[in-house]
Amino acid sequence: MKIVFVGPTLPDASKLAGGRIDIRPPASQGDVFRAAKDGATVIGIVDGYFEYAAPIWHKEILFALAQGIRVFGAASMGALRAAECAAFGMTGIGRIYEMYASGELEDDSAVAQLHAPGELGYRSLSEPLVNVESTLRVMLARGLIGDGEQRILGESARAIFFKQRTWKSILVAAPIATRRAEELARLIAANAVDQKRRDAEKLLAAVIATPDAYAALPENWRFNRTTLWDVLERNA
Repeated sequence: MKIVFVGPTLPDASKLAGGRIDIRPPASQGDVFRAAKDGATVIGIVDGYFEYAAPIWHKEILFALAQGIRVFGAASMGALRAAECAAFGMTGIGRIYEMYASGELEDDSAVAQLHAPGELGYRSLSEPLVNVESTLRVMLARGLIGDGEQRILGESARAIFFKQRTWKSILVAAPIATRRAEELARLIAANAVDQKRRDAEKLLAAVIATPDAYAALPENWRFNRTTLWDVLERNA
């Protein structure tokens, strides 16, 4: 069985997977462990909760890997955990993972976003910083903005709390003339880059292409049970 945890980053994941993957909501603590116990041989992590629920615990990812389960991460919480667990065999996918793994990106909140619940299609209500910066890089490369505007808009975006960060709030906060801000709004709408979605699509493709079978068990480390792990196992 293949399981992918995804929500606002790729709300149409079920349609794209075409029944080949068990698509589950964003993961919180215990969900990866439960997926392993459910018989998953491949697990993909894209989205995960972190504010009002305990986030995915690294230990449960290690537990899955120790069972020979292939674990992929990308785009959001998955990229973070993949960068942190790569040494143990978790596979990171996409540009955002690469930025975290290399140290180019360090702030966890760069992938955070406010969104509607699953019942409303996980509609995005804020703009993740990684998408903002990806868009600005593309606009710079296309000659639509200069170095100065890229810096100003980037600083404006980074100064806004992730729940309030939208392109409108970024442009309002930036020291840019009104007429130019209106022009930039149109350019941004036409050139916006959803880097999180791009990376999530790559993860979905990788999970689909991966055999539905257990991998070889790790040879250079072993899973160690702890008191806290026993608690999670009982509660999950």
